[in-house]
Amino acid sequence: MPPAQPSLRWEGDAIVALDQRALPLDRRMLRLATVDDVIDAIATLAVRGAPAIGLAGAMGVALSAFEHCRPGTAGTCAEAVHLDAQRLIAARPTAVNLAWAVRRALERVPEGADAVLRETTAMLQEDITTNRTMVGHAVDTVLAHTPDRPLRVLTHCNTGRLATAAVGTALGTIVALAAAGRIAEVLVGETRPLLQGARLTTWELAEAGVAHRLCVDSAPAAAMSRGLVDCVLVGADRITANGDVANKIGTYSLAVAAAHHRIPFIVVAPESSWDRSLADGSSILIEERDDDEVTGFGPVKSAPPGTRTYNPAFDVTPAQLITAIVSEHGAHRPER
Repeated sequence: MPPAQPSLRWEGDAIVALDQRALPLDRRMLRLATVDDVIDAIATLAVRGAPAIGLAGAMGVALSAFEHCRPGTAGTCAEAVHLDAQRLIAARPTAVNLAWAVRRALERVPEGADAVLRETTAMLQEDITTNRTMVGHAVDTVLAHTPDRPLRVLTHCNTGRLATAAVGTALGTIVALAAAGRIAEVLVGETRPLLQGARLTTWELAEAGVAHRLCVDSAPAAAMSRGLVDCVLVGADRITANGDVANKIGTYSLAVAAAHHRIPFIVVAPESSWDRSLADGSSILIEERDDDEVTGFGPVKSAPPGTRTYNPAFDVTPAQLITAIVSEHGAHRPER
């Protein structure tokens, strides 16, 4: 596996990240120098993917600590940083990685801003190591559930290096399978309304030289019925104690179709995506986003003015529909 290139980094006194809103047409870098910059980048999906927004949130805590924790501010430092941390967590409420990473960074605030930054740097390196280990387990899990030949895999949203520190989760698994000669073709869901699959996953697969086709979001069940899919691989933004999985909207329908066609449905996500404080998926807060994302794309409007929308960013897939959930600790198989 080639050396990992982090998707975001600390440089000088700011966070530097690739602006995912501009891809694939423009490779534009963002410099996030304040907590407000980080919140805006997360909320507008300039930085996205559960592990990546967790890391950005932790670095946001470091920015806050450097702003508020100066000599003579011991009485107000912790309070100010905690308030910023709550704003960071609220930027995207469904992905548990964000709250997990922000709270971990907060634990270092009493030691000073430099300690917070050291912790976030360690978290970035840990994420790369975690992804490599997790991908290894996921490759073994896929091969244990699929025919012994090059595979046709369906994926949804973007779960590659753009969504993590580096390497990726489900998409990282696909790239690793391709490197081993075990991928015939990847079907990539568009992932409406913001087209993370069409814009980002196809871009990553093209860079990696993996054969792929873009798939209309309403076509996967038809593709499965025609024998074009051997396995479905997706990521996760939150996993509850019983194995229910919150992921990008459209994942649940893929799982239903895969179960009907008896196709393995495998989730690849780090341990930090588990939220065992929730018994099942009914308690997961699902983020709903602006009407503008559905009524048009960019400046082009496709619906009449004033059209109301149902625009959840995520849905919940019941554990019974999942073949395996793979983390850095190995494969967990919910009772089907």
